[in-house]
Amino acid sequence: MSNILLISTNIAELPYPVYPLGMAVVAASLKAKGHQVEQFDWLAAKKSESQLRKAIRDFNPDYVGISLRNIDSLDSFGPEHGWYLAEVLSVTGIVKNETGAPIIAGGSAFSIMPENILEYLDIPYGIVGEGEDALCRLIQSIETGNHPPSIQYAESPLLSSTQMLSPLFSKELIRFYESQSGLVGLQSKRGCPHHCIYCTYPALEGRRLRIRNPKDVIEDIRQLTERFGIKTIAFTDSVFNDASGHYLSIAEELLAGGIQIRWSGFFRPSHIGIKELKLLKKSGLYAIELGTDGACDETLKGLNKDFAFSDVIEFNEACVQLQIPCAHYIMFGGPRETPDTLKKGLQNIEKLNQCLVFAFSGIRVLPKTELFAVAVDEGIVSTNETLLKPAYYFSPQIKVSWMNESIKNGFARRRDRIFPPSEGLMRIGVMTRFGFKGLLWDQLIRY
Repeated sequence: MSNILLISTNIAELPYPVYPLGMAVVAASLKAKGHQVEQFDWLAAKKSESQLRKAIRDFNPDYVGISLRNIDSLDSFGPEHGWYLAEVLSVTGIVKNETGAPIIAGGSAFSIMPENILEYLDIPYGIVGEGEDALCRLIQSIETGNHPPSIQYAESPLLSSTQMLSPLFSKELIRFYESQSGLVGLQSKRGCPHHCIYCTYPALEGRRLRIRNPKDVIEDIRQLTERFGIKTIAFTDSVFNDASGHYLSIAEELLAGGIQIRWSGFFRPSHIGIKELKLLKKSGLYAIELGTDGACDETLKGLNKDFAFSDVIEFNEACVQLQIPCAHYIMFGGPRETPDTLKKGLQNIEKLNQCLVFAFSGIRVLPKTELFAVAVDEGIVSTNETLLKPAYYFSPQIKVSWMNESIKNGFARRRDRIFPPSEGLMRIGVMTRFGFKGLLWDQLIRY
């Protein structure tokens, strides 16, 4: 068996630092196969070269896995400052200087554009898709003297519900993320059946929902609370409130197990009512993040969303009634955006009471999405562009500078309206320095 060092390179901190869950799940799979595993987090190490060099020398790895969660910050106001691959290149450079062990890239960012990232990082191997089995197979192939292809693809069919292992949590990393954000992420299912025009989730996890046994999820939570003292978690599912009702089973199991935990998740503002929200709140739900995305019916259709803005208002009012803090993420400038839809959208946002709104200008164009095809048709990008550096879609029917100024004016003097996203990072940074933990944006909402 081999010594395998896994390195998380994610340094994004908006809206909050995210525990490297993908690395922890892959670590669990490697350990189950008999490998010795160490987990290193570049953010938790405060990007310290000396700490990384020491970790490599002490562990003497046979293989080094590099996890890439984000390519960039998705913020059109600061693409140069929010481009993360240069940071990853620095990390791989340190690894190359310290060891001759093969480097294997993986993670959601790598899976989006593997060939281009592999070439940019100049490393021998990469894994596309779920890495648990694929990494083990790649290592076995290398050690048996075969010459595997540079890019290894997760086998089809994707992992079943029973094959998805619990994460191998690191006490040191738990301590870091608890000190920074006070929460740790957990996944209750994989896959996304929706067809949002910009989204890579279906390409990464498939369109079929693969739900974990609620009892297994609850045992993960019990471990976090009893072993590590965690009081707050965030479900990292693409959409928590699935149509099958699995999410309600999670709440029921939490209540049945008597587990005291505060939790949040990413929701769709549809097909859920007061009754369901009451159950969720009783089980520990304390905040909701919403993929609202569009601010009026026309732009929602342009994004291929299957709900109306009236659904958004209804959902928000239910959250207000139950005093559940709610944050909407809304993108302006997408397909079908016009001066009229922008004005209507800003008026609609005014109807969202006692909630936070994060607004984005333009939509990052990524391969394997419908938006990429639209952007090619409209001449915004070409078919042979690498897209390693951020490219943003802006509707040709609206002037971007006027749109951005209109959003700023519409959000002026509102502590619960954030634009551009960097403004949110600044506010959250202030709260962190004052000792606040958790999602933090929920502190900006008053009842």
